[in-house]
Amino acid sequence: MVVLGAWVIWAGPGQTSHGIDSDDVGYKIVSEHRATVDSQVSVDPGTTMKCAVQVLDKSYTIVGWKVVTLPPSTERTRSITTSVNTTTRGVTGLIHTCWVP
Repeated sequence: MVVLGAWVIWAGPGQTSHGIDSDDVGYKIVSEHRATVDSQVSVDPGTTMKCAVQVLDKSYTIVGWKVVTLPPSTERTRSITTSVNTTTRGVTGLIHTCWVP
């Protein structure tokens, strides 16, 4: 019951999803130490959003990570391309998560 009470306080009236959504569109392994990740992201117009983009190797280990800040826009949905430096060659890239700061 204590956990439920804590969750209600944390997720209470001040919390909102802001209509966040993200979709992976594609990626390109540019070199041994760089990849680009193409994504489509959505958030309520006028809202700043941050997204964590990651590149994984063949063992599904994270070899590159970048947090990007998307300034407010009048459009709900937009396409983004993120360049990510990697420690070793990646095999895939995707958005890990997005949030409103």
